[in-house]
Amino acid sequence: MGDVMVKAEQVCKNFGSLEVLKGIDLVVRNGEVVCVIGPSGSGKSTFLRCVNHLEKINAGRLYVDGQLMGYHERGGKLHEMREKDVAAQRRDIGMVFQRFNLFPHMTALENIIEAPMRVKGENKVTATQRARELLTQVGLGERCDSYPAQLSGGQQQRVAIARALAMQPKLMLFDEPTSALDPELVGEVLGVMRQLAEQGMTMIVVTHEMGFAREVADRVVFMDGGVVVEDGVPSQVIANPKHERTRTFLRRVLHADE
Repeated sequence: MGDVMVKAEQVCKNFGSLEVLKGIDLVVRNGEVVCVIGPSGSGKSTFLRCVNHLEKINAGRLYVDGQLMGYHERGGKLHEMREKDVAAQRRDIGMVFQRFNLFPHMTALENIIEAPMRVKGENKVTATQRARELLTQVGLGERCDSYPAQLSGGQQQRVAIARALAMQPKLMLFDEPTSALDPELVGEVLGVMRQLAEQGMTMIVVTHEMGFAREVADRVVFMDGGVVVEDGVPSQVIANPKHERTRTFLRRVLHADE
């Protein structure tokens, strides 16, 4: 698959009788930033969780960096991998959620070094050095010894981004990373994400931040009702959408932002 980082082929996901994803086809290339937009309940976050197999798909195929995620294929049939093997695949995929999910009893630095030491077996000196560099990168070099309760929501989310980067991922997934933040704190998190994009990190970002999607995304994907309705460059999808569903959604979202 060469320069393809993520490839979804007819991905379906049901929760009981509810069809959430109805055959998603999507390709994300190395170094690309793809913003996924759409109304609540359209399947955006579910798709993101399928990419790193936090949700098991019911049909289709999902590849990350050429590897089938969560399954082995034998004789045309999919067989689920052992949890240990899935966890090994996930090491290369960073994920940042709406909620920061930091360990409250650990400092910012301790939150960041935990996974590299425990999962990758890194020594403490190496992990600590990288953690300090990452905290500096996200503008929190002075807050190494602060506990989550001593940080604002925006600062906690930046620690969460640094924690994901500490595993040196080849792909970053962001699930509405600013939606739980007060409006004045959104910019500091988007600034870190903008910086990552400039450094060439491959990113899939589920977001309602249209300004960010317009400025930073290489492509914007509009999802509604469990399908990809529209996929193209921001100037086309946001400024000149082809589909009425996209136009209706954007009118509502852009009007709300005014």
